[in-house]
Amino acid sequence: MCQSYIHIKVQYKKYLFSGFFYCCLLSASNVSALSLQQAEQLAVKEDPSIESYRATSRSYVEESVADNTLPDPRLLLGAVNVPVDTFALDQEPMTQLKVGIVQNFPRGDTLALKQQQSQFLSRSASAMADDTKRKTISEVRETYLNLYYEIAAYEIIIETRSLFSELAKITESSYASGRVNQQDVLLADLELSRLDDRATKIQTQEETDRAKLAQWIGEAAWTEISTEFPVLPGLPENVDLNSVIPQHPLIRAESAKVEASKKMTEMARQEYKPGWSATLDYGYRSGNNPDGTERADFASALVSLDIPLFTGNRQDKTVAANEEKISSARYAKDDKLRTLKQLYDQNQHLWDRLGDRKKLYETRLLTSAKNNSRAALNAYQSGISEFNTLMRAQITELDVRLENLRIRVDRAIAQSKILYVIGDADNENY
Repeated sequence: MCQSYIHIKVQYKKYLFSGFFYCCLLSASNVSALSLQQAEQLAVKEDPSIESYRATSRSYVEESVADNTLPDPRLLLGAVNVPVDTFALDQEPMTQLKVGIVQNFPRGDTLALKQQQSQFLSRSASAMADDTKRKTISEVRETYLNLYYEIAAYEIIIETRSLFSELAKITESSYASGRVNQQDVLLADLELSRLDDRATKIQTQEETDRAKLAQWIGEAAWTEISTEFPVLPGLPENVDLNSVIPQHPLIRAESAKVEASKKMTEMARQEYKPGWSATLDYGYRSGNNPDGTERADFASALVSLDIPLFTGNRQDKTVAANEEKISSARYAKDDKLRTLKQLYDQNQHLWDRLGDRKKLYETRLLTSAKNNSRAALNAYQSGISEFNTLMRAQITELDVRLENLRIRVDRAIAQSKILYVIGDADNENY
């Protein structure tokens, strides 16, 4: 029996140090493993929605040039006052072959206002591209961190299973020798099976996270990831939300939409002003006057004006409709401001509280759980406690280690969401 206890103690020491050696080996072999920063860069590079917004922005830039350009002139060609009895061009003195040009001029400042509207829409699309990049990076960070948790948690469970497997073998041997009862054997086998189940659930979630990550980075999501805990840009000590949030790309996009709506309203007001067009034409006359001289050609210049007299059903209603669009755009902007502030406050408080828990686990709980396991092993070796007490102590240490890992990951996820709101210099280079 003494030999069995010694064997358990040796296996327990191997269990304590296996995690350290495993990490050292992986650090040496995973130099080219996928890091969080590499995943971010791949995601930004491969995200079609970012390029879609950028292409939209460029299209509005090109459109703004066209918007401030007069409409193409129209060419007039024709014959005027042709006698229908003979269709002779020289029979009547008023018969002319005419060529002319017509140029339309839109109402008021419509062209300049339309150009400004396109410029604001371009800014909105460009800001949406920046917001999409921030969202992509934030979502990749969250998925990568969850994937890191699943992989690291699986290794912790495998380490624990190795020890439990040895304990189960020793318990079976001791039971065959009559030194322990059957319940200890059954308990060891039960806990071993439960660990297998937890490992399977972890692997299932790992595959789910990899599939989600593949949405952004493709096949690279199925490669090995770095064993180093992902490091995110630090958070500033003091954040003035009143100055930070209005500069968020999402708010800049909504602000540009508000300004674009204002320009639409100003264009609608231009409808109260008359539009006009100018016509220049030249009329050629063939034939001779009664005195034998050639008939003189004619030149004409005309200006036509719109007369906006009945504005109640068109101009007034168009202006009113566009004023409502301005209000709608402002409400949308206010909603986005409220959403971003709520997202920041929620995750800032979560980050602070998880920081307190992280400190508690690192300073007390991890050490206490490990000491409790050692004390349970010593007590079992001395015959003071039973086998189920030892198993409970081992499971408690496992749960504490997993919860500590979960806290670190959740805190990093909260940090990622805060960085989405306030921005970070790292992702500006992607």
